[in-house]
Amino acid sequence: MKKKYIVTLTQEERRMLREMVSRGKAAARKLTHARILLKADVSEGVPALDDGTIAREVDVGRATVERVRKEFVEEGLDAALERRKSRRQYRRKLDGDGEAHLIALACSKAPEGRSRWTLRLLAERMVALEQVDRLSYETVRGVLKKTNLSLG
Repeated sequence: MKKKYIVTLTQEERRMLREMVSRGKAAARKLTHARILLKADVSEGVPALDDGTIAREVDVGRATVERVRKEFVEEGLDAALERRKSRRQYRRKLDGDGEAHLIALACSKAPEGRSRWTLRLLAERMVALEQVDRLSYETVRGVLKKTNLSLG
């Protein structure tokens, strides 16, 4: 089967990767990816090893070899070596106004029959007051911690 992503390293890239691997002073993941790229390189006239052979020699899964090869071809050497930042977008449950309401609520008198507010009580009250549709007690904890507000 013909490979879709062919790794062709320049002499400078090859030199840098060999130096990095021989020194061994980098993160294990980075060194492993460097070894994969060196074994997958076809630029020296030597035919590249197949993904299964590279995976066995470097002691990783075949999918890792395929992924490193793809990242190198599509995004470059740095992308293949470094860990990628998460692309996930997190929407905040509480904006500035919501946080202000939560803090005011936490500073108010505890509900009837309680000596103090709990994180779960605060989350439930914020939902009851229709500030948010759902709220985790962990979100409440994060907001209170960020503002250095203690419930005790």
